[in-house]
Amino acid sequence: MSVSNNLTQVQKVVEQLRLEACMERIKISLTAVDLVHYCLDHRCSDPLLTGIAATSNPFKEKKSCVLL
Repeated sequence: MSVSNNLTQVQKVVEQLRLEACMERIKISLTAVDLVHYCLDHRCSDPLLTGIAATSNPFKEKKSCVLL
């Protein structure tokens, strides 16, 4: 029973590798250039670069804590 189970697993791996071998891949250099252009085009609206205004920050505490 373990031989048939092992054969089934190997067949699944081979089928997966065949599917991956047939995929058309994009060159990494082209993808990296596209990513850089996207980042440069959208940097004005990126809150990690520009920061969040204090009035629109949902995580800012509304009131300060006062100890009695």
